This record gives sequence, structure tokens and C-alpha cells, in this order.
Amino acid sequence: MKVKFIFLFTLYSLLFLFYPGDSELFHIFAFNRSLFSETSEVKKPVIHPIPVLKQNAQPFVTAESVYIADLASFTPVFEKSARTRLFPASTAKILTALVAHDIYKPEQIITIGQVVEDGQVMELVEGEKITIENLLYGLLVHSGNDAAYALADHYGRDKFIVKMNQKAQELHMKDSLFTNPAGLDEDNQYTTAFDLALAGRALLSNQYLSKIVSTKEIIISDVDFKYFHTLTNVNKLLGEIRGVGGLKTGYTELAGENLVSFYKRADGHDLIIIVLKSLDRFNDTTNLIQWIETNVDYIIL
Repeated sequence: MKVKFIFLFTLYSLLFLFYPGDSELFHIFAFNRSLFSETSEVKKPVIHPIPVLKQNAQPFVTAESVYIADLASFTPVFEKSARTRLFPASTAKILTALVAHDIYKPEQIITIGQVVEDGQVMELVEGEKITIENLLYGLLVHSGNDAAYALADHYGRDKFIVKMNQKAQELHMKDSLFTNPAGLDEDNQYTTAFDLALAGRALLSNQYLSKIVSTKEIIISDVDFKYFHTLTNVNKLLGEIRGVGGLKTGYTELAGENLVSFYKRADGHDLIIIVLKSLDRFNDTTNLIQWIETNVDYIIL
């Protein structure tokens, strides 16, 4: 009898705990069965292969400042005076593009006001109505100074410059200061190869903007199809060297030749290459790519 009582008590206790019915009072004491049905998955940490040098051979470049890094781990592969402050020229437009993407929508239409005609331009026309997206193509593909100022002036030039420097600080670009959206030479405007690697990485992580910088050539128009603009990428290596997917050129008399490049190796590893104040940015970058292929390998620690 005693055994039977214990058996029935145990049976009813289990039923109460696991099948409490509709009573809210019973549910307070009942087990939460959902906790037992869930299986917790332990996420394994992502381990990125690390680039290593096969030998100590140094690449030949004319550039005063160089920085090469693996994008996934942001491990430096080669650097030369990478923290030296130099004029950015049109590499400043990387920040202009990032800020424009933050404050505008691609389909937004703006009316072009006074047109800037200094340096490289996409030939905007005063009064032209054009989308932000097409201005971004003009900015990043054709490196149009008029596109840079159109994007800044519609928001308010001074406020836009503030946004550029705020974005630089967000990206930890500690040795950069921007005073205009096009990168035109001004004494208190500067950046470094290392900082531009941070900016370039941010742009490449944006699928929308990274598609634009990889465009070789495109024809865009205003919303009324009255004005058409043929835009050709200033980066001569795009489409000429396998694996080069943009990113941004720059040139002024004081800055020299600048080039920020995205390079995808055949083995799938992505690198960013920064060349500043070069005598021949395209030849320097070509030499650096050849050096990467010969001297850089990857290991998993």
C-alpha cells in the first residue's frame, strides 16, 4: 500500500510539474518546458588567416607613403611612412561618399546650384535636377569636384565638412582633417596612408558604394533626360589588372599622385593598397601587386 502511495504521489507530482493545465497558479510552479527544448549553440570564433612574408624583399615604389593591409584581419603587410600627414587630393571623396550615403537617400533629387569648375568635373549644369545616386557615380567614378560640392552644398557646406570630420573620428582616422569635400589643396587639410586604409575599408564594407567604385564607365543623366554625362573611371588599373576593384584616385600639384586600391587575390584574400605622393601611382601599385603575389602567403595561427 505504501509503495502504491509513493508511486501515485510521484506520478501526480510529475504531471503537475510538466502538465500544469490552464491554471496560472499552477504555471508559476511548473517547469518551463521550452527551456528544455531549446538547444544552445556555442558560436565558434572566426579565425582569419594571417598574411606572412616569405622573404624580406622590399618592393620598389616612388611613393613617399605606402600602406598595405589584409582586409579581413586588417593585418599590415607593408608600410612606408604610413603615418606621415600628406595632402589627400581626391581620396578625400571617400569620406564625402560615406557622409552622403549617411545623410541622403540614393533616389533623392537635388537641383544643382552654382557649379564648381576647378579641376576634374563631370560637367554638371546649373539648374540641372539629378539624383544623389548619379552624383555619387560622378563623385567616385569620374572624381568630379563639381559632384563633391553639389553633395555638400545641398546639405550646407560647413555642416557637411563637420560631418566628414565626425566620420573620420568614428573610423579612428586620428591623423586626418578635411576642409573641403573635393580634396582640393588647403594648408590645414591632411590625411595619412594608414587613415585612408581605414576609410577605404569602411567604403568597401558598404555594398552599395563598393559597387560604384568598381564601375569602369557609365553614362548617367538628369531626371529629365536633358543632360547626359559620360563618366570614365580615372583608375587606369581597373579592368587592366585582374583583381583590382577600384577604389579612389587623387591628384593635385601639392599632393602628387595618390591611389587607394582594392585588390582581390586569386586565392580569395582581399587587400587594400594605399599609395600617396607618388611619381607614378599606377606603376607603383602594379609593382606592389606583383610584390604581394611573390612575397605574401597566409597561415592560420
